[in-house]
Amino acid sequence: MKLKKKHCNIPIFIPELACPHRCIFCDQNKISGSVTVTQPYEISQIIENYLRTIPKNRDKEIAFFGGSFTGIQYSLQEEYLREAYKFVKNKSVSGIRLSTRPDYIDDKILSLLKKYGVTTVELGAQSTDDYVLKKSGRGHNYEDIKRASKLILSFDIKLGLQMMIGLPEDTLQKSIKTAIDIVSLNAESTRIYPTLVVKGTLLETLFKQGKYKPLYLNEATIWTKEVIKIFDKNNINVIRVGLHPSEELNFGKSLIAGPYHHSFRELVNTEIWHDIIMEQLEGITNNEIYINVNNKQLNYAIGYKKRNINLLLKNGNKVKFIPNPNIEKYEMSFKLKNIITKF
Repeated sequence: MKLKKKHCNIPIFIPELACPHRCIFCDQNKISGSVTVTQPYEISQIIENYLRTIPKNRDKEIAFFGGSFTGIQYSLQEEYLREAYKFVKNKSVSGIRLSTRPDYIDDKILSLLKKYGVTTVELGAQSTDDYVLKKSGRGHNYEDIKRASKLILSFDIKLGLQMMIGLPEDTLQKSIKTAIDIVSLNAESTRIYPTLVVKGTLLETLFKQGKYKPLYLNEATIWTKEVIKIFDKNNINVIRVGLHPSEELNFGKSLIAGPYHHSFRELVNTEIWHDIIMEQLEGITNNEIYINVNNKQLNYAIGYKKRNINLLLKNGNKVKFIPNPNIEKYEMSFKLKNIITKF
């Protein structure tokens, strides 16, 4: 069986200068003012610097991050893409990916993206509930998401759909419906972001007026767990869960409130494995338990700060987790004394 190459993105940051729209959760002015905008003439050097450090056997893509790329002036988009496409043509990278808004997609834009080797477009859908989108100031509706998604796929470009949980008027049921809709729109990948209250946003004003209440961390963890189950069942690649940790993204600085944690994905995966383990092992006491899990899931099965293993230890058990590359992602087998059980 041919092993899939590990993937690496070469990030090119185009800040929110590329997005003239302002959603209530986004501090457009602060980001635009504090981040230096990458100029087209700088791109080649940035890419070459990354290529010198990335192992040659990795699958590499150039990724325009940080804003709605197709909100940039058309001629400037072409300048950026032309520089990046040089590396697609000489096969240094496999393609280009970028993120944008659903209402910044049309035939003309997609023709340009296709011409210059764009392989994936990620849309910031955020929700598929029209009321949530309206209360969040998104400026588009679900029909726009459906239209843009269909159009992207018609150009034989891969589709990613990003979502947020805990937006104004959002519920667990609405977030689950958004995940189901993302599957139905034939997205290949997704990113899941809990809504945070950031300084300088309209959401901060609503929060201070008592008109918006962010999710607690445990709520956000449970919501995200339920959403990931849907994506995993339908083979949707969850590229990211939660925001990247940063110096600015700390309480007392830019972050005002909300379910931020530097290891948010680990918390969510711990919760997923808590459900799996407790379903099979709840009630087992004073025993020696040997649990086999997939290598890549080992830390999550043990749990953040050993949460899952500690729950078993409280019942007087001795527990050992054993990595096994032949076990599927969310599969486990366990041994109690001389009895082997597999689920």
